[in-house]
Amino acid sequence: MDKIMSTRMEEAVIQHIGMLAKKLGTSKKAVLENAVRYYAEKIEAEQGLDLLSHTFGSWQRDESTAETVKLIKNDMRKSQERYKR
Repeated sequence: MDKIMSTRMEEAVIQHIGMLAKKLGTSKKAVLENAVRYYAEKIEAEQGLDLLSHTFGSWQRDESTAETVKLIKNDMRKSQERYKR
């Protein structure tokens, strides 16, 4: 699903995007998407970055899945008990 993104750019850059789209026979959206993909690949190759492995680390936990579920259920139970009083 496409999302809308709004940004301010220099007029010259916007005109350049338009000219590229016409020359390539594609949309401005495709020009921007391809440019960002190309730039990301270039940066990842130069700096040895792997964005997916970098973001997957946020899901690594010290406790087991069962322990995480137990902690969440306990917190939920406590929050519900607070409003019963």
